[in-house]
Amino acid sequence: MINKIIASISISLDAEFGYEIHMEEIKQGLKEPCFFIACLNPTIDRFLGRRYFRKNQFCIQYFPQGADKESECNEVAERMVWCLQSINADGQNILGTKMQYKVVDGVLNFFVNFDCYIYRSEENTPMESMDSTTEVKEGE
Repeated sequence: MINKIIASISISLDAEFGYEIHMEEIKQGLKEPCFFIACLNPTIDRFLGRRYFRKNQFCIQYFPQGADKESECNEVAERMVWCLQSINADGQNILGTKMQYKVVDGVLNFFVNFDCYIYRSEENTPMESMDSTTEVKEGE
């Protein structure tokens, strides 16, 4: 599910900005402007039956191109708030919550949660057949 959410985030960012998007660490040759998407500390809580609640916090880093990095990062963050309000992952609309951002060393770090319930289906093997006989005891 995390990979599907990352794919949906990248579709939303690409539609809004059209910049290059990375999901794996780039050691050399990073071309700016670009985004880097990472999932931080995903958790799964079990609910009744086969329902689970997944908490998925993402950090989306933006590497600006211009000379005025702080201003560019602030503008991009404002646009990200609107384009990441809701994504569609695996046919499920998921709302972006707990959005916050900060600019550190000229790089925008944008945090957003895409929390959702999932239902895990299990295959149950039905019983084959069972024969049963009953008798009524005659009472007094």
